[in-house]
Amino acid sequence: MLTLDEIDALAEQAHAGQVDKLGVPYVGHVRAVAAGLAPFGAGLQMAGLLHDVLEDTELTAEDLLRAGVPGAVVATVQRVTRVAGVGYEEMIRQVAGDQAAALVKIADNAHNSHPDRTAGLAPASRDRLALRYRGAREVLWPAVPVADVRAVLELVNPHLLAELAATG
Repeated sequence: MLTLDEIDALAEQAHAGQVDKLGVPYVGHVRAVAAGLAPFGAGLQMAGLLHDVLEDTELTAEDLLRAGVPGAVVATVQRVTRVAGVGYEEMIRQVAGDQAAALVKIADNAHNSHPDRTAGLAPASRDRLALRYRGAREVLWPAVPVADVRAVLELVNPHLLAELAATG
């Protein structure tokens, strides 16, 4: 089985040369997601590091298993991976049914919603994504204990804590 550091290296290699919408190396995003999952253990951090590899790279679930990624981590990564023919909202509803996957997606959503990441987007894109991510939070946050959501937000995007408090 691979260690957390080895999974980080695998994620870095898998996302080599990829950049986000702002031109920043993509591995920074997956590392931020993983950092937000630290309170929940190495397995969830591994899933955070790998949460986009099946969707955005040539790697398959079988490749991850052969490389020594724990099966539970691969299963979580598969749950948060978009599947052809399944819309975003349906995928979010499916993710919400699994606590580990919901936590990964909450951390992903929180990082994607961070003002530092959204400020550089065109206003139309920023507004469209803000609406999409807010809708996802309405489904994902109730799927896990509020203390767990708070723990992720404190690490990844404290700007969302006011929104969490407003949800009651």
